[in-house]
Amino acid sequence: MYYEDENNLYHYSYRKGDKVENVRDVDCTEVPNTAATADPWEEKKPKKNRLGLKIAALALACALIGGAAGAGITQHAITSAHGSTQIEVSDRQVAEVRQVKVDGKQQLTMPEVYAANVNSVVSINVSTTTNVFGRTTESAASGSGFFITKDGYILTNYHVIEGASTVKVTAYDGTTYDAAVIGGDEDYDIAVIKVEGTNFQPVVIGKSGSVQIGETVAAVGNPLGELTFSMSQGIVSCVNRAINVDGKPFNMIQVDCSINPGNSGGPLFNSYGEVIGIVSAKYSSYSNTTVEGIGFAIPIDDVLAMVKDIMTNGYVTNKAYIGITPQTMNAQIAQQFRYDVTQGVFVCSVEEGSAAEKAGLRMGDVITKIDDKAITSYEDLVAVKKGYSAGDTATFTIYREGKTQTVELTFDAAPQTQETAQDNSQQQQGGNNGSNGGYYYNPWDFFNSFFGNGYYGSSYSGESRDAA
Repeated sequence: MYYEDENNLYHYSYRKGDKVENVRDVDCTEVPNTAATADPWEEKKPKKNRLGLKIAALALACALIGGAAGAGITQHAITSAHGSTQIEVSDRQVAEVRQVKVDGKQQLTMPEVYAANVNSVVSINVSTTTNVFGRTTESAASGSGFFITKDGYILTNYHVIEGASTVKVTAYDGTTYDAAVIGGDEDYDIAVIKVEGTNFQPVVIGKSGSVQIGETVAAVGNPLGELTFSMSQGIVSCVNRAINVDGKPFNMIQVDCSINPGNSGGPLFNSYGEVIGIVSAKYSSYSNTTVEGIGFAIPIDDVLAMVKDIMTNGYVTNKAYIGITPQTMNAQIAQQFRYDVTQGVFVCSVEEGSAAEKAGLRMGDVITKIDDKAITSYEDLVAVKKGYSAGDTATFTIYREGKTQTVELTFDAAPQTQETAQDNSQQQQGGNNGSNGGYYYNPWDFFNSFFGNGYYGSSYSGESRDAA
């Protein structure tokens, strides 16, 4: 390795015992390549008539020169106090990157993937205005997105534009547009925004279901909000990786591309130049361990139908809805109710006229299974519910009055007011007043009404849930 001293001279550090040479001591004067006229290592011996050796040496020299020329290498001779040496400099011509059209039939080099798609990627900058006790404050954030239609529809993450008062989009050519938020879904972390125009370059959507571990992928986005249109390359580390982001379960494509704040909402490309995912999250630390190379993207197959629904209606109209206020079951609740189960989802309340009421669910029931999928927590309920649409029917296994029984439930569609308020299936921590549009539900209020004041859990600091 090298380092610099106070005289701005570079030195090279060698292993212990090696000689350290100061570059200043070397007289480097470039001269024409005349290595054939002098050989400092040649011993002064009486000349002998060795015609055969001379012919062999000449042939070897011609072969070396020809090899160097064939490899695109130019030799420069340098004389110094220590003799003559050679520096080989490549004169290889840089290959021109082809401008190809993504058709899903031919694999592309990574420079070709970038060139074919960079005009489809945008950087997104949002400002948020909040009013706290009459004092107005503004904050800014940034992310990424990509055109999915020629007329200006852009797909990004919900958390990129959440709560934004203004959204501005900058294209690769430097043009900045004002964007309107069409809608989104917090549970799936997707949002659609739109800019005015008719001749934008949309990406080509691929199939995330065919992605294989080890496949080469690339992310293009706006890391740190200022390193715009940066590309990072990696491989698929895992598919269908179950992770939990802020209490919300996701099945993600795990990649080892460099993912940083500002990349959120950007496209994840395969080697054919197709979008197979939406860059959404990364692990920067786990417990007390620093983490590198663990990023995640939402599989495009999981959300494409919802994206079309948002473009048409502003929200996901066929999102499955039960109509309960759920709470993760635990040992403390089981003790208070003298229940035999300690896992599942406790039904704190049932909405009038909802799918839950029609199915016969009651306040105090514990959901332990939906069809053949075990439900041990609120997060399980949210994850399983994502596999159903409005109108689908499922068998709910519940614990009630010391017995296990089943009910048939046909999912409702999540009401638009729930989507607008962002309170559908949203997790709130204990003591949170629902600042993201939800409401705070204290399960002990229900305990009091059900059993009387003797069961008030004043020390309880569990988590509350909004409607599911």
